[in-house]
Amino acid sequence: MKIIDKQIIGKDKNARIVQIKVYSPLIAGQFRAGQFVIIMVSRESERIPLTIADSDIKTGAVTIIFQELGYSTKLLGSLRKGRSLYALSGPLGNPADISNYGKVLVVGGGVGIAEVYPVVKALAENGCRITAVLGARTKSLLILKDQIRGYCEKTFITTDDGTIGKRGFITDVLKETLKKNSDFNLVYCVGPVVMMRKVAEMTKVYSIKTKVSLNAIMLDGTGMCGSCRVKLGNKTKLCCVDGPDFNAHCVDFDQLLLRQDRFLEKEKLIKKIFKQ
Repeated sequence: MKIIDKQIIGKDKNARIVQIKVYSPLIAGQFRAGQFVIIMVSRESERIPLTIADSDIKTGAVTIIFQELGYSTKLLGSLRKGRSLYALSGPLGNPADISNYGKVLVVGGGVGIAEVYPVVKALAENGCRITAVLGARTKSLLILKDQIRGYCEKTFITTDDGTIGKRGFITDVLKETLKKNSDFNLVYCVGPVVMMRKVAEMTKVYSIKTKVSLNAIMLDGTGMCGSCRVKLGNKTKLCCVDGPDFNAHCVDFDQLLLRQDRFLEKEKLIKKIFKQ
């Protein structure tokens, strides 16, 4: 579980996106697009669920991309090449449903682009014709655009500040794309919950099958704690064992947003403590 490579692939004054490659031949050999791992940096640290962005069976490496947000991801980001993780479990979750859907629209926002990337690769390898819409806050935080573009027929870029691509939100570009051509057989979307909700609302109008990969807060990752539960219609599912991919048109996004904020006050308190 040694870190064999580390790069900063996105950075501005308020954020940093880190890519690490971890030596784990067993996980690299079993990984399928859409699955994730749970990392513990040290014996005392919390368990962090992170999607696998890529794997290499020959080198035994799995690639993990994350944004430093709270204490645990910043601690992970502080590890240097050559350091080892305390624990790494996976691959967890169900693989993405990959088949030849024909025409596919893929939407990735922010660090969610790292989760979109392996799905794009797998869909392309299965003969899908892919259009990608990728968005970030600013150019320096837009990741993997060239890698994803290599698998797509069309790629649209948007940033909040207009430093690359079209200025505006990712849903603005999606709206224009669907107005011109809505004959997609699948929309696959990963990003902030608010963005995924808006995408689901837009694709529902056109009756396009839409999948979202949900990043609900997890503690255990194996279905034992119930922390990552999400409501789909009148059913309750667990992101870790039933997902992370779900039918976007069934997800109760309002409830998901409320659950995502349940540790917000504690996170603010922890930040104050570590600033002292």
